[in-house]
Formats: sequence, structure tokens, C-alpha cells
Amino acid sequence: QVQLVESGGGLVQPGGSLRLSCTSSGITFGWFTMSWYRRAPGKVRELVAAITGGGTTNYADSMKDRFTISRDNIRNTVYLQMNNLKPEDTAVYYCNAATRRGATGYDYWGQGTQVTVSS
Repeated sequence: QVQLVESGGGLVQPGGSLRLSCTSSGITFGWFTMSWYRRAPGKVRELVAAITGGGTTNYADSMKDRFTISRDNIRNTVYLQMNNLKPEDTAVYYCNAATRRGATGYDYWGQGTQVTVSS
């Protein structure tokens, strides 16, 4: 059974930092591109950042100067370091694991962790 478990969300003041973690089980972690998405109230889900099994990263333009994605292929965990947080970063953040093996795609989601940026 595949599980992605996020942690690290919470309430933080503007300008503060948080580190989200997503620990996976039931998958061959190194095969998967790991991503963080977020859904703000009243908005569609958007990609925050992604990292391939080999460590290549990709960021949404509005976040690449403040957020850093990384992964630990031994601990089967992906991280999102978020600095200089703004109220508009308030959202539920979701971890995603995706890969394609031949003609078959695999796509898994965590349950989400709430991040609230407010004074």
C-alpha cells in the first residue's frame, strides 16, 4: 500500500519559515519525481516545486527565490523549505509522487498539510 505522509505545516507569521516533509512508503522512491502542490482557498491547485529521482529541480516562478525542494533517497522523504513566507502562501500543501514505467503511469497524493501565514 502506497502512503505519502506530509508534516510540518502550521501557523507562521509573515516573513517566517517552515519546512514541510513528506515521507513515502510502498514505492521505489528513487523512481519517482516528487512534487509539492498547493491549493489556496478559492483557487485551483498549483505546482510549487518538483524534484526528479536524480535531483533535478523545477519551481513555480513566484516561489523559486523563497522555496527549496530537496529529497533524501535513503529516508524516502522529500522536503520543502519555505522562507520569507507571505500571507498569499496560505494553502493546503500536498505531496505528489509520479512516474511512468513503460506505458503505465503512477501518481500518488498525500493527504495535505495546512500552512497558514498570518500575523
